[in-house]
Amino acid sequence: VNFDHFQILRAIGKGSFGKVCIVQKRDTEKMYAMKYMNKQQCIERDEVRNVFRELEILQEIEHVFLVNLWYSFQDEEDMFMVVDLLLGGDLRYHLQQNVQFSEDTVRLYICEMALALDYLRSQHIIHRDVKPDNILLDEQGHAHLTDFNIATIIKDGERATALAGTKPYMAPEIFQSFVSGGIGYSFEVDWWSVGVMAYELLRGWRPYDIHSSNAVESLVQLFSTVSVQYAPTWSKDTVALLRKLLTVNPEHRVSSLQDMQAAPSLAYVPWDDLSQKKVEPGFVPNKGRLHCDPTFELEEMILESRPLHKKKKRLAKNKSRDNSRDSSQSENDYLQDCLDAIQQDFVIFNREKLKRSQDSMAEPVPVPEPRDEAEPPADSEVVGSTLPMCGPLCPSAGSS
Repeated sequence: VNFDHFQILRAIGKGSFGKVCIVQKRDTEKMYAMKYMNKQQCIERDEVRNVFRELEILQEIEHVFLVNLWYSFQDEEDMFMVVDLLLGGDLRYHLQQNVQFSEDTVRLYICEMALALDYLRSQHIIHRDVKPDNILLDEQGHAHLTDFNIATIIKDGERATALAGTKPYMAPEIFQSFVSGGIGYSFEVDWWSVGVMAYELLRGWRPYDIHSSNAVESLVQLFSTVSVQYAPTWSKDTVALLRKLLTVNPEHRVSSLQDMQAAPSLAYVPWDDLSQKKVEPGFVPNKGRLHCDPTFELEEMILESRPLHKKKKRLAKNKSRDNSRDSSQSENDYLQDCLDAIQQDFVIFNREKLKRSQDSMAEPVPVPEPRDEAEPPADSEVVGSTLPMCGPLCPSAGSS
């Protein structure tokens, strides 16, 4: 599968180093979201390793409450990820539209995220960036977790130590670990983030007044001195659940599906129905509109210097320019070496093909599409280890 197999329909989003558009696969006419990341920008911003880590994780996982990867491929300019298309918009967008979320709706999101996080734990994955921006709704209103850009894999007994995440949603032990060393942190951090998100959906602001500019040391102090204020109008069950999620000590925090199922405030939840999306959400996005900022489309058409719809012409021009490239420019050579390393190490993926082979049982063990012979085999256990060439060329502070 490559870029030519998709028809580009419209731009719908922009991340820290990638853009997202709606595409339709020409042969099956299925609709997807396609995230594309410019290789040169990734090299300049030192984000190649993060992209590779995200791809490596997404190729190994699939769950009803995640945004799942279907295809990955590349061309000279960009790396592409084609994922589930969810047309209900992200929760940040709906907060900005002043949607009033009911307690029942928010409890459903918490339970759907609990199922997603329980699955990720079974795969040894900490997401590290659970927040309204990264939770997308489908057309029925069910929640799906996306963006594994700073996720990490930890083996049994290991702890993560890197300062990673979005400060207002990061658990106290992440800051504590950074300031005083200590034992690091584990899966519990994602459950804290779910608590912050749920509080924000219900109240319109977060439980702690934290901003990206706050010093880490001051945040450690904040968690030990400030207590969360719960709205007097909320039901006892909602307050009890939020208290369990927003417990500063990770050892006492609700942080597993088992904990959730044992919580008295969730005793009535039909978990089997929920896991099959049989529980109807209280908030259903309006089907008559696209739930995203319309300026993304305008930017792509007017401001983008390398618009997607002009890619074919541009690549043809680049080829003729490359043939006359001045090889004496060392900076260009460095960049070209990095681009060559990405070209070689990028893993192509095709879930559609995997599913076909699983259905027909033609292959005993389905694997991603074969690499070129020059490429080393991926060690799926060591995240970000498939960059033998790119390591020394584009050094990256890999977060653990």
